[in-house]
Order: sequence, then structure tokens, then C-alpha cells
Amino acid sequence: MINAIVLLKVDVHSIPETAQSISDIPRVSEVYSVAGEWDLVVIVRVKNHEDLAQVITSEIDKVSGITHSTTLIAFQVFSKHDLERLFSVGFEDATA
Repeated sequence: MINAIVLLKVDVHSIPETAQSISDIPRVSEVYSVAGEWDLVVIVRVKNHEDLAQVITSEIDKVSGITHSTTLIAFQVFSKHDLERLFSVGFEDATA
């Protein structure tokens, strides 16, 4: 399994629509709206590099509103638990 993190700069007026369009792409597992230099962070999970190239160049990069992108390929996941905790910031269980 190949995991890629795609960092996107998006036209500020179309962030929600762009995020929704990207989240509808089958091999995109998550789309995060973030603060900072980038507007969206996209997690892509595919079986091989050919699939990754297809998703990035033929699907994500064709979505309207994207002005710049950078793709990072993950070599190793060190802790799934830590990643889940990182991306769940602000969603603490209210019953705890």
C-alpha cells in the first residue's frame, strides 16, 4: 500500500467546493481543511505508483480551484494510534 499526502493551495473562495470534489475521488481517503501555508491536506491510499500517478495527475490536479500542489510519499507509518490522535484534535469525547 502506498500512502501519499497531497498539500494543496486553493482559491480561497472555493475551498469547501474543492474539498468536496476531491473527497469524492475513490482513492482519496481523507481531505482536511487546515490553517497555515496550505489550504487542504489530502490523504491518498493506493496499491501502486501507477495508481498514484493516475489519481494525482488525472483526478486531483484537474479539480477546479487548485492553484498549487505538492505530493509527499510516505515511506513508513510509525504509529496508527498517534496518527488517529493527531487528526482527531478538537473532537474529544464529551462523555469522558
